[in-house]
Amino acid sequence: MNKVTMADVAKVAGVSKSTVSQYLNKRYEYMGEKTKLKIEEAIEELGYQPNFIARSLKQKRTSMVGIIVANITHFFSTEISRAIEDFCHTHDLHAIFCNADDDPEKEKNYIEMLRAKQVDGLIIFPTGQNNDLYKKMVSQGYPVVFVDRKVENLDVFSVITDNAHATSMAVQHVIEKGHRNIAFVVQPLKVSPRIDRLTGYKKALTDAGIEINSDYIIEASIPDMKNKLEQLFSLEVKPTALFAANDRVFMAVGEFLKEKGIKLGKDLELIVFDNIPFSHLLDSPISFIEQPAAEMGKKAAELLFQQINKEDTPPEVFVFPSRIV
Repeated sequence: MNKVTMADVAKVAGVSKSTVSQYLNKRYEYMGEKTKLKIEEAIEELGYQPNFIARSLKQKRTSMVGIIVANITHFFSTEISRAIEDFCHTHDLHAIFCNADDDPEKEKNYIEMLRAKQVDGLIIFPTGQNNDLYKKMVSQGYPVVFVDRKVENLDVFSVITDNAHATSMAVQHVIEKGHRNIAFVVQPLKVSPRIDRLTGYKKALTDAGIEINSDYIIEASIPDMKNKLEQLFSLEVKPTALFAANDRVFMAVGEFLKEKGIKLGKDLELIVFDNIPFSHLLDSPISFIEQPAAEMGKKAAELLFQQINKEDTPPEVFVFPSRIV
């Protein structure tokens, strides 16, 4: 079968090629409903598929954007990604999602691959370890937005939450309930949210006049976390409250506590910094720091869209407040 062209559609609909082009690009300002209907019926009858490659060459845009997520297993990342995709869908953009697994080499490969595919811009949850590549994109004026994690010494659009302040407020809350032996459990301190949350934890203790005990600060990968928790709960003076720095830490801590028969609300108070989709199903009294993921995702998409459309706005860091639930 011969490939159906725009000229074929125009002939069947009884209109010009430029009118079909306007229809395909959704420029309906001077187009009557009858004309739109004739073009729509012609496209349906002929099975016409627009040539997006040719159109992107003409418009110098592909209408595709890349989203590189640091680790898609975090529910917070999934929520943000959904909000970005929703925005793209309503603005005729196609979103390509990549999962970097917190691996800087994988992230680098995805950035280079997506740019080679001529995507119009990138939204990145950065590993923080490809600074030269980040700087190159910014210096070239390439549309890019960073989400969730800060990159130091780089003037770029960023969307983050108030990690240090929210953590400090949450720890202060359990101090006011009478706790003084409060543990902090986190994955390796390689990215800004984890570092900022530890800063907030230390600030709350210092402000309350509580000495910071390094034995109560557990920094470990998820596979190594159980051994570290064994050491923590083998201390002579055990913690009465524990701060889990994200949802994956929460899962590891939860498995350990269940195995050891440690009861939440009775033996230990738990605070988790992250959005947990099943929190309403839990019987145990747990406090969560909930981030406004949908709002953050929408803002990131808006900022990228503005850059793609050449809106001259200076880069800014947008900080969204979290709330304790």
